[in-house]
Amino acid sequence: MLNCNNYKLETIIKMGKMFEKYVKLLKENSIKVTPQRLEILKYLDEHRIHPTADQIYTGLKEKNPSLSKTTVYNSLEILIEHSIIQSLTICSSELRYDFKHAMHHHFLCRKCGKITDIDIECPNLGKMLESGHNIEEVHGYFKGICKECMKKGSG
Repeated sequence: MLNCNNYKLETIIKMGKMFEKYVKLLKENSIKVTPQRLEILKYLDEHRIHPTADQIYTGLKEKNPSLSKTTVYNSLEILIEHSIIQSLTICSSELRYDFKHAMHHHFLCRKCGKITDIDIECPNLGKMLESGHNIEEVHGYFKGICKECMKKGSG
């Protein structure tokens, strides 16, 4: 097997396929493809926990020692501007990031802080569209105690 900088060719091909959908997403939006943007998209796609920028930075820093917080923040802003990802402010002023860009709502557990996607339709969206409005965003936040925390509390 051919080795390239300690990577087997097979591994390099797998890595290319792994990033293929992110490369396509960036190119479709006329965004320069950079390794950092690819890693951030992959992280958000694989970690559907609605992380903060600091969590993304920490999650990627070990594997990418030259990565800076500024690069993470700038990349997130570009991805938001092009509607590839969305930012959420569910609690206080803490900004979270979401790879899922289709319309959906969120549930925040007040005990553990976990944010979960909820796939329900907004009952008022149709009425708003029928009224001739152009709806660009819908935010629905549910807050309470998640079932995992409720189990811990009663057990």
